[in-house]
Amino acid sequence: MMSRYVVQAGWSHAPHLTEKDIEDLTKSISPHQREARMNGTPSLGAGAIYPVPEEDIVVEPFDIPSYWPRLYGLDVGWQRTAAIWLAHDRESDIVYAYSEHYRGQAEPPVHAKAIRMRGEWIPGVIDTAARGRSQVDGRSLWHLYEDEGLILHNANKAVEAGLMEVLDRFSGGRLKVFSTLQQTLGELRIYRRDEKGRIVKQNDHLMDALRYGVMGIHNADTRPRADDIIPIPMGDPTAGY
Repeated sequence: MMSRYVVQAGWSHAPHLTEKDIEDLTKSISPHQREARMNGTPSLGAGAIYPVPEEDIVVEPFDIPSYWPRLYGLDVGWQRTAAIWLAHDRESDIVYAYSEHYRGQAEPPVHAKAIRMRGEWIPGVIDTAARGRSQVDGRSLWHLYEDEGLILHNANKAVEAGLMEVLDRFSGGRLKVFSTLQQTLGELRIYRRDEKGRIVKQNDHLMDALRYGVMGIHNADTRPRADDIIPIPMGDPTAGY
């Protein structure tokens, strides 16, 4: 029986390279290639859409201040519906992806319940294609989700502009992802273009939702204060309704 071994090695394991050599080599390559060249860690290569080191964008979860506005990006579909929640620290202009929903083959009420549990007051940005007719009963998915109590805005679907905005935030340290978002990080690692420069449309639902959210961050809202909630007077105080 033949045994196989895999050895990962990079510049940091090469005794003939000086620190100055490694520094010069590091400056000559793209950020997404550094981990592979330094330590031999496999990477997606030139096709990666967000070529940023994972350690630069992943943060440990923390309690989000109540005054930070929030929203979620929503990508709907029968095979997979995905949502990602963002909180915006406006003072530093850093957006934090802090929660995710990822489920397939379920009706809108199921997804809507999971979304409302994160905060019914949080608005969402959704693919405008959801305004098309549902194959279920002729109503649009948009209206089906609105009927479930979701607050929705049109997503900006300018793909390349959205990709550049997300990349710019990642590269500038203005977009972070909680380490608990394993589905999001899994998609991020394989999000790529093919040899013709086209986006590989596989396992990218959360990536679409992230793009919608980042492009629509101006729609984010803050948690309402208790004294901001105006009680609705009863029509008949005796009957109670």
